[in-house]
Amino acid sequence: MTESAAGSPADGDDRALADLRRTLAADDYGLEVTRAGTDVLARITAGPQACADCLVPPPIMRGILGRALGVAEESISVQYPAESELH
Repeated sequence: MTESAAGSPADGDDRALADLRRTLAADDYGLEVTRAGTDVLARITAGPQACADCLVPPPIMRGILGRALGVAEESISVQYPAESELH
């Protein structure tokens, strides 16, 4: 998405997601968000230095994402890294 001079709700989403991505990156996690209509898939990936105890439980992450994106938590699916990917 590109930002217009006046800004748009999507621009706010981009900023909120950028803040969340920075927070996750501090613990070596990545975040990909895909929208399909009203549904949102948030895929969290783990880097080699990712902390297994640093992620909040999925229901809390759905709440954080719901507020950041302005969508209902029920429309968000969160995919966490497999236990084998965490260190």
